[in-house]
Amino acid sequence: MRKTNKRPNFLFFMTDQHRADWLGCYGHPVVKTPSIDSIAASGTRFDSFYVASPVCMPNRASFMTGRYPSVHGLRSNGARLPLTATTFVDVLAAAGYHTASIGKSHLQPFTGLPPFRYGDHSDRLIKEAWSTDTGNYYQEEPEQYTSDGHYEFETPYYGFQHVEMVTLHGHKPSGHYGQWFRENVPNWKDLHDPANELPHNYSCPQAYRTPIPDEHYNTAWIADRAIEYINNASEDEPFFSFVSFPDPHHPFNPPGKYWDMYQPEQFKVRLPYSAHQNPTPPMQWLEANYQGAGEQMNMQTAIRIGDRELQEAMALTAGMVSCVDNHIGRVIEALKESGQYENTVICFNADHGDYLGDFNILLKGLLPMKSLNRVPFIWSDPADRTGKSTNTIASTVDIATTIMQRAGLNSYNGIQGKSFLPTIRNGDKHRDETMIEFNDGGAKFGFERPARVRSLITQDWRISMYRDQDWGELYDLNNDPDETNNLWNDTRFMEIRFKLTERLAHHLMHQMDESPLPDRLA
Repeated sequence: MRKTNKRPNFLFFMTDQHRADWLGCYGHPVVKTPSIDSIAASGTRFDSFYVASPVCMPNRASFMTGRYPSVHGLRSNGARLPLTATTFVDVLAAAGYHTASIGKSHLQPFTGLPPFRYGDHSDRLIKEAWSTDTGNYYQEEPEQYTSDGHYEFETPYYGFQHVEMVTLHGHKPSGHYGQWFRENVPNWKDLHDPANELPHNYSCPQAYRTPIPDEHYNTAWIADRAIEYINNASEDEPFFSFVSFPDPHHPFNPPGKYWDMYQPEQFKVRLPYSAHQNPTPPMQWLEANYQGAGEQMNMQTAIRIGDRELQEAMALTAGMVSCVDNHIGRVIEALKESGQYENTVICFNADHGDYLGDFNILLKGLLPMKSLNRVPFIWSDPADRTGKSTNTIASTVDIATTIMQRAGLNSYNGIQGKSFLPTIRNGDKHRDETMIEFNDGGAKFGFERPARVRSLITQDWRISMYRDQDWGELYDLNNDPDETNNLWNDTRFMEIRFKLTERLAHHLMHQMDESPLPDRLA
């Protein structure tokens, strides 16, 4: 058996667009996730864990920095995390950890496509309030991976010394995986050709039955690379390995046996659109668009669809979740065989959720529902492998400082999260409330300008405010846990609305960058 380090290793799993209740250990009645359940059985499961922002890039940057999007600068999808930003991975690396990112990173844009633009900026001599950061902000874009061989990543990459990249989603992701696929799979062109999609009778949006076998699918490749990294880890330095899967993010294309592992009839649309007593204007817009046979704005925006289509999307999502779970199990088994399990903290998390049927809505967007904002978080620590759960509120911004504290390291100035290690060790209460921010990249769902949404979550209430709108949302989470009755205009709840608005204002006052500290008196 290998000797263990005095400082713990960290093996951090992240999935993409994966709501908390779509795991066996979180009570899903159909989806089977024995590997992730085993992490929960030997650790602390957080039942009230919320994102800092409910879309990929801003929340991933909050995970890395321990700061909110309005402070760290990656405010919406399509933006980029400044290369000058300090991350907790930088701190681990400076302390002697070997750091690796394997799979999806998405701290920089990876499509190469132009963004939505609000307004014309072409006539401005100087376009931005800040000068554009210098540096290589194109390492995740497809053009880096079109050549044969292996693109040599410029490191450190936000603190990561070792990077094996997967970008994009669906049946032909790019990145290092794409280069490997072309080099190692002789019929790769045929497998990528949509004309060779396997037959199926699914009608839900973005259902695609990929001919790529499980062993060549990106989820398997990420697990393979993580296993190789663990097996080659030095005995002389601890490691932090971030293993990030692009699934179960749409499109819905589970490979091989996972396509028909679940059947649509096993799933119910528990919250149809009719379940909401007073839908908000964006919900009404989605409903009107559906009834009028309107089209989805683009493949990434939320859409209102019918029950059968949702059942199909659920079945395929379940297949993708089980596929990820199986390969997570392989990585954990390799960790045990390497002799490092007893010195490794294992975490499981997701970057945000998916409406996945709530009020007949699919995917993600500006509607700040629990299905989008509440995500799984599990911490399994070799110091105590006892399985337990906590209902205390915690946030993505808290992860960075928790990991640094567990490694015996101090946080840097300007970090906004706080460690939940006392909760893990002693069951202490962590937060009374948490804020969630959303900044849209384009005008959608009837808004004339890109939406700005701020929500405050407590154990009892959720309040959400929309920039420049005379309406908002207020839900009594004790009596209405599914958020079906908006109490914003109910005169009986004006006092609690005002109180929560005041609390939200205090959170917004904290959204000022405290870094760097002044270096002179005046």
